[in-house]
Amino acid sequence: MAPVTLATMFSFLWIAGAAYALDSTWQSAHATFYGGSDASGTMGGACGYGNLYSQGYGTNTAALSTALFNNGATCGACYQMKCNHHSDPQWCLPGTVTVTATNLCPPNSALPNDNGGWCNPPLQHFDMAQPAFQQIAIYRSGIVPIIFRRVPCMRKGGVRFTINGHSYFNLVLITNVGGAGDVEAVSIKGSNTGWQPMSRNWGQNWQSNSYLNGQSLSFQVTISDGRTITSYNVAPANWQFSQTFEGHQF
Repeated sequence: MAPVTLATMFSFLWIAGAAYALDSTWQSAHATFYGGSDASGTMGGACGYGNLYSQGYGTNTAALSTALFNNGATCGACYQMKCNHHSDPQWCLPGTVTVTATNLCPPNSALPNDNGGWCNPPLQHFDMAQPAFQQIAIYRSGIVPIIFRRVPCMRKGGVRFTINGHSYFNLVLITNVGGAGDVEAVSIKGSNTGWQPMSRNWGQNWQSNSYLNGQSLSFQVTISDGRTITSYNVAPANWQFSQTFEGHQF
C-alpha cells in the first residue's frame, strides 16, 4: 500500500470540506408574515409539501422571494434568522428562529419594491408563517429588517419518498431531508433496472417516465452541499401510488 503523504491528506480534506460546505454567511433581508395565528394558511405551497403539520415541518416555515426560491430548488433549505434590532428597535424581539423553505412568495409588479412589492426581484425576502415571525418581531410591525443565514436542517427519521402519478409517470415527493435540506439531484432504480436520473417536475416533486410497477424501488438523493445517500429497496415490489416510504437520512 502506498504511503499517504501530507499533501494527499490535505487535498482530501480540502475536497471533503468543499463538498460538504454550507454557506453560513449572515445576509440582510426583510420579513413579513402570512397564514394566520395557527399557520393553517401556509399549507400546500409551491414546494409541494402539502400538509406541513403531518410532514413534520410544523409552523416554523417561510415562503421565499423569487431571488431565494430558485425555481423550487431551494425548497427544504433551512434558515436561521433574527430581527435586526439595530435597524428597527421598536418592533424587534431578541433571539433567533430557524425556518424551512416551503413556499414561494410571488412577486407583485404592480407595487413598488419598497411598498408592498416585498418579494419582487431582486429582493431577498421571507414571508414567514405568523407563529415563526412572532418569535422574532412584534405582530403589529407587519414588516421588519432581518439578518439570516443557511443552517443544517435537523430532522427526525429518514428521508421520505411519497410515490404519486401513474404507470409511466412516477412523481415522487421527497420530504424530511436533513443536512442542507434542498435536493439537487435524484436517481431511481427498480429491481429490474439500472439507476435512472429523475427530473424536477416542480418544487420537490421528482419525475420518472419509466414503467416501474411491480419492482422494489431504490433512491439516490444528492443535496446542495454535495452529499449523496443511497436508500436501497425502500419501496417493496407491491408498492402502490400515494404510499410513503422512509429511507436513510443525511
